[in-house]
Amino acid sequence: MRYAAIDIGSNAVRLLIADIVENEQTISFKKNTLIRVPLRLGDDAFLDQYISEKKAADLIKTMQAFRNLMDVYKVTDYMAYATSAMREAKNGPELVERIKVDANINLEIVHGQKEANIIYASHIEQNLDKNKNYLYIDVGGGSTELSVFSAGKIVASASFNVGAVRILDNQDKEETWTDMHDFVREHTRGFKSVMAIGTGGNINKLFRLSQEKDGVPLTFAKLKALYNYLSSFSLKDRINVLGLNQDRADVIIPACEIYISVMKWAAIKSIYVPKVGLVDGIVQTLIDKNLAKSIQ
Repeated sequence: MRYAAIDIGSNAVRLLIADIVENEQTISFKKNTLIRVPLRLGDDAFLDQYISEKKAADLIKTMQAFRNLMDVYKVTDYMAYATSAMREAKNGPELVERIKVDANINLEIVHGQKEANIIYASHIEQNLDKNKNYLYIDVGGGSTELSVFSAGKIVASASFNVGAVRILDNQDKEETWTDMHDFVREHTRGFKSVMAIGTGGNINKLFRLSQEKDGVPLTFAKLKALYNYLSSFSLKDRINVLGLNQDRADVIIPACEIYISVMKWAAIKSIYVPKVGLVDGIVQTLIDKNLAKSIQ
């Protein structure tokens, strides 16, 4: 059995095809194929509140390709979600209809809170120390989702229109930064100590660049040093010398600024990077949904 997850983000569009593994007690998944297409819809959506016909055509071609791949891989169930860029584009609902007609994919534009819920549907909290407090930070191209966990349960969650592409396009607002700061201070100040969990393509790349071993948290000091190191290179040299992809080399700097800011506000000294994202949460949501159906 195979499931597929489609994430239409502000920087890139992703398709994850996952093999479902059924053991006696548990159902899990193994990643089979992950495809990432850097469409950067946010450049249109955040500046013009409208996705141009050129980008819309590229998106529809990508969805048609994803549909063909899902058919070839014999995917039995899928979910497709669009986040911040499509939320803000006035023609978002029209594109949903075009994708349905031209690519035979049912797409849902999700609000920030649902996006946060899907991201931590990957059940990372099950591997957390129940005696510790965690701040879950997911930085995307258009928004940042924050969730506070204590005693293994979620105690607060919010989505903010601060993201890496949005910052690059100078479309982030000071009041949104203030709201995010206030949320972090309000929901973490009652705890003696908080650890961070970071998700998103940029923190995954930062973790790889840090050369830390899997499972070992990245310290605030090391993240700050990485940020300073990357910032010392021009955009061109981040691509040619450091070997970063063109669509990663620019957004990694503002994304890093968000992680550093949030960690500083909560006095967090280290961040775990489990290398999961929205697509992992979507697959887990599909598993949970179909499991609930089979029990009924």
